[in-house]
Amino acid sequence: MFATVGYETVAPEVRGELRLAVRALEAHKAVDILVLDLRRVSDAADFFVIASGTSDTHVRTLAERTLEAIESAGGHAHHVEGVPAGRWALLDLVTIVVHVFHPTLRQYYQLERLWSDAPVLSTELVG
Repeated sequence: MFATVGYETVAPEVRGELRLAVRALEAHKAVDILVLDLRRVSDAADFFVIASGTSDTHVRTLAERTLEAIESAGGHAHHVEGVPAGRWALLDLVTIVVHVFHPTLRQYYQLERLWSDAPVLSTELVG
C-alpha cells in the first residue's frame, strides 16, 4: 500500500522537527505512529505524522508533550486544534502536521487511506 522513502531527501531543519515529534510521541507511548511524505501529492504540508492515543487523556497528553518538545527546541505551532477534547488533536507546524487520534476517530477518518498515494517515511530513520 505504501512505499518507503529515504530519510536523506528531507531538509535538515524539517528532519529535526520530524525527529522531535516522533520521539515525543514514542516517549509517551503513542500507538501506530506513521509518517507520510506528502511533498509530491499535496501542497497542504510536506509531512503528516499520524499517531493514536489509547484514551482521550492519552491523546491530550501526546499532543501537549509533542508541542512542548517542538517549542523547547525553538519551534512553534502555526495552529493547534482539538487538544482539550482529546479525540483528534492537530498540531500544524506548517511543513509538518501532527495528527493524534483517539482510535475510533482514526479508524473513522482513515487518513492513511485518504493519503494512500503518499510514501511512508520510516519512523526508525526519523526517531
